[in-house]
Amino acid sequence: QVQLVESGGGLVQAGGSLRLSCAASGRFFSINAMGWYRQAPGKQRELVAAITSEVVTNYADSVKGRFTISRDNAKRTVYLQMSSLKPEDTAVYYCNAEIKTSFSGSRVAYWGQGTQVTVSS
Repeated sequence: QVQLVESGGGLVQAGGSLRLSCAASGRFFSINAMGWYRQAPGKQRELVAAITSEVVTNYADSVKGRFTISRDNAKRTVYLQMSSLKPEDTAVYYCNAEIKTSFSGSRVAYWGQGTQVTVSS
């Protein structure tokens, strides 16, 4: 069974930094794109950053220049380095990964359980 396990959330003051990690476990064939989404109270879940298997990255305009996404394929892990954090970055952050469980299977989107990031002013 494939699982995504996130870590690294917490409480930080505005201007501070945090690094989120998300590790995939279980048996599967390959991981394609990986990404981070967030959902603030009363708002829809939104894409924060994504990275393809070819290491092409994409960022929401609101985090460009402050957040960096990276991946370590050997560790099956995606990271989100967050700097210059703002109170409006407060949200539950979710990891997402497109995974093929077999060579001939289709890609399926998996989600982590979410990790809370709170930025105080």
